[in-house]
Amino acid sequence: MLKLYHHPFSPESRFARLALGEYGIPFECQTEYPWARRHDFLMMNPAGMLPVLKENDGPAVCGPMVIMEYLDETRGYAIPNSRLLPDHPEARAETRRLVSWFLQKFLGEVIGYIVQERIYKQEMPDSQGGGQPDSSILRIARVNMLNHLRYIGYLAATRKWLAGDRLTFADLAAASLLSCADYLGEVPWSEDENVKSWYARMKSRPSFRPILADKMLGMPAAKTYADLDF
Repeated sequence: MLKLYHHPFSPESRFARLALGEYGIPFECQTEYPWARRHDFLMMNPAGMLPVLKENDGPAVCGPMVIMEYLDETRGYAIPNSRLLPDHPEARAETRRLVSWFLQKFLGEVIGYIVQERIYKQEMPDSQGGGQPDSSILRIARVNMLNHLRYIGYLAATRKWLAGDRLTFADLAAASLLSCADYLGEVPWSEDENVKSWYARMKSRPSFRPILADKMLGMPAAKTYADLDF
């Protein structure tokens, strides 16, 4: 059995959950609040960052991209028709490039700020940085969002899936980030029909159902969040 240490609105954790779901791997989740710096969690991952995957008594697999490679090497190779990292080296390189783009650049310029300001700060004690969202930070993130939507729209318009002709980890990475912002109504879907159509395909997949069921106490999801025909 696999156990995933995560936060429901951690984009990187959602990426791991989608990957596990696409591969049909049973797993259980334990919610972790990284700002709490729980001793046992730090013993697994001294960096104190999510997600962390544990398989039986094996060592901790730490970080979204490491988890991606671990799942590909332990499960993906056995299901070539559903493998999320393509066989061809050039296609694998493009998938990795986009996963890095989304989990580093898109997260760092947009989604990380939105999640931090509108979700994490509501759960964190004041002594650890909790409090009201910073509107100036959110304003910058919303401007940056438009640029990233244009890029995703370009990929969706010129390819069947974001990295090429088949579903890959790149699609899961982009969708996991957008899903967090979508919960908060922070994605201007009217800006790009190609992004909207691609995302509609993504959230119609069975692996997405647990994500769409996530709820935050005192902060209901945007009306279109769980709507497959948004």
